[in-house]
Amino acid sequence: MNRDRHGRLGPSRYRAQGDPPPRARQRAVAVGVMPDSDDLGELKELLRTAGVAVTAELVQHREQAHPNLYMGPGKVAELKALVESSGANLVSCDDELSPRQERNLESELGVPVIDRTAVILDIFASHAHTAEGKLQVELAQLEYNLARMRGLWTHLERLGGGIGTRGPGESQIETDRRLARNRISSLRRRLDQVRSTRSVMRAERERAKLPTIALAGYTNAGKSTLLNALTGSTVGVQDRLFHTLDPTTRTMRLDGRTYLATDTVGFIRKLPHQLVDAFAATLEETRLADLILHVVDASAPEEELVEMTRAVEDVLAEIGVAETTTLLVLNKADLLDDERRRELTFRHPEGILVSAETGEGLEELAPRVSAEFERRLQDVHLKVPFSEGTVLSELHELAGDLTREDTPEGVLIHVRLPSVIAERFERFAVADPEAGKPAAKGTGDPSRNGGAAELDGAAGPGRNGEVTAVAPTDGA
Repeated sequence: MNRDRHGRLGPSRYRAQGDPPPRARQRAVAVGVMPDSDDLGELKELLRTAGVAVTAELVQHREQAHPNLYMGPGKVAELKALVESSGANLVSCDDELSPRQERNLESELGVPVIDRTAVILDIFASHAHTAEGKLQVELAQLEYNLARMRGLWTHLERLGGGIGTRGPGESQIETDRRLARNRISSLRRRLDQVRSTRSVMRAERERAKLPTIALAGYTNAGKSTLLNALTGSTVGVQDRLFHTLDPTTRTMRLDGRTYLATDTVGFIRKLPHQLVDAFAATLEETRLADLILHVVDASAPEEELVEMTRAVEDVLAEIGVAETTTLLVLNKADLLDDERRRELTFRHPEGILVSAETGEGLEELAPRVSAEFERRLQDVHLKVPFSEGTVLSELHELAGDLTREDTPEGVLIHVRLPSVIAERFERFAVADPEAGKPAAKGTGDPSRNGGAAELDGAAGPGRNGEVTAVAPTDGA
C-alpha cells in the first residue's frame, strides 16, 4: 500500500489469497489502543488480505488514544524498538488516525504509518472490478486523503516566504486540493448517474412486484455462499474479507413463491464513514429490501459474534433500515460441535442455524422467510378469462399455491397476494363466492372491464380479512 504525492493509495503488490509471501515487501507491526482487550486479530486479517506480512504486534491499554501520537510517548519508544527488532518497514494502527497523529508517529518511528481505514480502502481498491465499484472506492480514497495532503508537501514548506508571500509548497498543496475537490465533484456526479440507473432497474423490479430479500452481515460471514445455496446460482466465493463489493441479485423460489435475493457488501467494525457515503447507491439495495437476512459467522467465539452482530446493526441503523424486518441467520453450522450448537440455541433463540456449505438448516429457513411475507398477504378472488393465459401463468409464478375452478365464463381463482401485487389484477377481482356479504366498493370505473370494480386500499374486509370486489356481469 503505497501513497503517491496526491495522497492516493496505490494497489497492493500482493493480492490476498492464502498467506502473504514469506518476504513480502511490506512487513508491518500491528498496533492498537484499547481499554481492556489485546485482540488485534481483525487488523491482522485485514493486513493479510491486503498482502502485508505482520511481523509483530503491540497493544496499549488506555481509555483514549493519545491526541498527538496515538500511543503514549513511552509506548511509542517501545514501538520503535519493536519495529527495528522485527524488521518491519510499516506500522498499522487499529483506528483511524488524525493527520497530526500520522505525521508525528512517522516522524518518531522513521517508517510509514497507516491506519485501519487506509487498509480497508486498499482492500476495496484491489477487489473493485466493476466501473461502479471503482468509482465508489476512488471517491472514498480521495475524501480520506484530502486532509492528509499537507503532510506530503512538508519538504517544500521551508521554501515559503514571510508575510505577503506564497511559497511553492503552499501553492502545490492548494493545487492538489483543488484538483482533488474537482475530481470528487466529478465522481459524485457520475455516481448520481449510477444511482439513477439503479432506480430505473429497481422500478422495473417494482413493476414485477416480487418480494425482495437482502443478505447483510459482517464481511466473510458466508453471504455469497448462502445466496448460491438459496438460488442455485454460482456467485463468486472466496475466503477473504470484502470479496463482494457489488450487489448481486438472483431470483429464488421458496414454498412455491418467487423472491429476489440480493447479496451485498459486507460490514466491519469501525467501517469508515467515507465508504458508507461512497457506497450509498450499493447500500440502498439493503435499505429498500422487504426483508433482511442478517448472516452471522456462528463459528466465531461468542464475544466476537456479539461484537460483529452489533457492528452490523449499527451500520444498518446508520443507513436507515433499523425498522426493516430482520431474520438472524447463524451460518457455518458445519464447523460447530454439539456443545456450541446448544449454546447458540440458548443465547440466540431467534436465530436460524444453517450451513450454506452443506445445506443444513435451509429447510428451516425457507418457512421462516415465507412466514414473514405470509403476514403481509391478503386473500384475493379473481375471475380470469380463458384468453388471459399469461395472467394465469403469472399468478402461479407469484403465488405458488392457489385454488382454481373452471367455469363457462373463465377461471375462478382464490390466491393470497401482497396488496401491492393484488392491485395489478384488480380488473379481474370478484366477490368471495362464500362470503355472503356485499362486495366492497371499488374506485374504478364500472364501465371498464365489463363493470369490474378495482381493488384499492379502501376495499372493505370480507370473511377472515379477505379483500373482495364487485363481480363482473359479463364473465370478464
